[in-house]
Amino acid sequence: MTQARHIAERYIATWNEADADRRLAALQENWSEDATYADPLATASGRAEIGALIGGVHARFPGFQFALLGAPDGHGDHVRFSWTLGPADGPAPIEGSDVVVVREGRIDDVIGFLDKVPQTA
Repeated sequence: MTQARHIAERYIATWNEADADRRLAALQENWSEDATYADPLATASGRAEIGALIGGVHARFPGFQFALLGAPDGHGDHVRFSWTLGPADGPAPIEGSDVVVVREGRIDDVIGFLDKVPQTA
């Protein structure tokens, strides 16, 4: 599904944007004003909170990048895809899957799942 890939790629690009101003511009272009995000570690509502959450991920994992894992799929207003988070030049220690609801062409709601997280001692 081409639309699913396009939406997933825009989503990943937003998460990869380290510059706060460019990230906010991407959120304004691609996400609903009152979009929501929830995963096992965080929740956010609205573009400003989601942007701050993404900024926190960049602070916690400097130099890490998100990448699509496999092919996104979807039906109706729903898109499902998997992703990795890791250094550009090595294996990704973190993997997850997200389900996105799209409204009027913009990302509106996200439910994220962590599929692979490193064990800590």
